[in-house]
Amino acid sequence: MVHSAGIAPREERAALGLGVMALAVCFFTMIDTSAKWLLLAGLPALQVVFVRYAGHFIFALAMFLPREGRAAFRSNAPVKQFFRSFFLFASTALNFTALKYLPITVTTTIMFAGPIVVTLLAIPMLGERVGQHRIAAVCVGFIGVLVVMQPWGAAFQPEMFLSLGALTMASLYFILTRMLAGVESNATSQLWSSGLAAVCLAPFALPLWVWPAGGIDLVALALIGVFGALGHIAATSAHRLADASILAPVIYIQILLAAVAGVLVFDTWPTVWTLGGGLIIAGAGLYIWHRERYRARAQAR
Repeated sequence: MVHSAGIAPREERAALGLGVMALAVCFFTMIDTSAKWLLLAGLPALQVVFVRYAGHFIFALAMFLPREGRAAFRSNAPVKQFFRSFFLFASTALNFTALKYLPITVTTTIMFAGPIVVTLLAIPMLGERVGQHRIAAVCVGFIGVLVVMQPWGAAFQPEMFLSLGALTMASLYFILTRMLAGVESNATSQLWSSGLAAVCLAPFALPLWVWPAGGIDLVALALIGVFGALGHIAATSAHRLADASILAPVIYIQILLAAVAGVLVFDTWPTVWTLGGGLIIAGAGLYIWHRERYRARAQAR
């Protein structure tokens, strides 16, 4: 198969893909930690989302434009690329808004249901057939989400629905990322996903602009876009190196990273409900991953 200039073909390098995806998850935690810090410092949520994407866009321009020129903007699948970019932007906006009200461990744990939602969405979007074992795992995973949210108790907060919306948008983003792997260059994917959001948000975010009061706030504002760029460049590269079903469990290391960030940065300890629900979600996701691997090996025989 001949690939256009700048478009790297898909490869089967699982170990490298897992390592790159783990690096992406580290950057994703840094994005959320920076966003929560800035929101608690009093910056408008729209401004934080805008800076995250504007910084990402500037970083991507500096990285890709000298090497690929204007061809980096040319998409081979513009409709899919547009929706991929929109889903990422929507996920970020919902997640950042949720972070203003919820502990970082809660928002992160709800997002853990990503592999479970991807399994459901893969039926209509990727034409996959899902057996009863994986359907059962999906149901168990959603029980885990309910444990974290506790809709029956006083700990429930309506802002958790923002996290559920972010979860759905992120799952759609990752499905389209896999669809475009080997079809689009990393440069095109990064420039579209960051540029579209930055341009659309600028007219709304700039009139609300608030300058950070402290030096640490300014550093967080400057770095959040860089973390976004590095995280999504790494995630896109990982999906080119390994199947999404192989990479999915890597996201679960984020509960440890989020817990550390919550304790060290915000002095917030995860609750028993958050940890218990997180274990249920992770267990369901790992079972789905195991079934995916088993099915892939069976088909290869």
